[in-house]
Amino acid sequence: MLFSDMAQHAVQRTSPGRRSRYSAPRDQHQYLLPDLLQRIGRAELEPKQYDMLRRDMSGDPSVYYSGNLDLLDAPAVSIVGTREVSEPGWRRAYQLARSLSAAGVTVVSGLAKGVDTAALTGAVDNGGHAVAVIGTPLDKAYPAENAELQQTIYAQHLLLSPFRNGERIFKSNFPVRNRVMAAISDATVIIEASDTSGTLHQASECVKLNRWLFIAKSVIDDRSLKWPAKFLDYEKTAALTSVEDVLSRLEA
Repeated sequence: MLFSDMAQHAVQRTSPGRRSRYSAPRDQHQYLLPDLLQRIGRAELEPKQYDMLRRDMSGDPSVYYSGNLDLLDAPAVSIVGTREVSEPGWRRAYQLARSLSAAGVTVVSGLAKGVDTAALTGAVDNGGHAVAVIGTPLDKAYPAENAELQQTIYAQHLLLSPFRNGERIFKSNFPVRNRVMAAISDATVIIEASDTSGTLHQASECVKLNRWLFIAKSVIDDRSLKWPAKFLDYEKTAALTSVEDVLSRLEA
């Protein structure tokens, strides 16, 4: 099957018309985020950064998960971006996830529509390891059309949330989700994002947490966008032109 055919198949499989009822994972666990970062070798944070995590997580820096936590022992890269992704952006996210998976890198994303779905689908479809960090408790699936994908991820990969079961969902949940996603990853790749995209929260977290930030070259070259210029002076920002841009930094 050609890549374009695979990507189209993924689009069809996760389209809004194919919703299924969500069954929450029965096997759920809790971990303090600082302890998790220590376990997976990403604990090189300053005390003020841990204080920031605690403050923004209501003083309780816990994460809740279902699935295989050992997937985070491998190099991990977040692939994120707009919910209203273009067709080329979808293909780019899917292909990057496939290429990272082939290199043994765990793919992390947020399970929102658009780029997140493309990235996680790219990892799952191609035998990779997927970690979904969601902005709802583990007992909820949002958006509803991703219920089947969310179930696949907790059953075969790893599903993680900074929110305990029963917590209400607010817009403020998603920046907290992005902070956790940036913290557990070695790098974040932004595929597409507007100047008002919530994805930019994660770019800011990369700067605060000293993580690599990659921005798709097509985004950097888009003169209608102002936000990339705000991050290009950060010493760990790089343009994404191929998967090697990411892999070479992870190996350094």
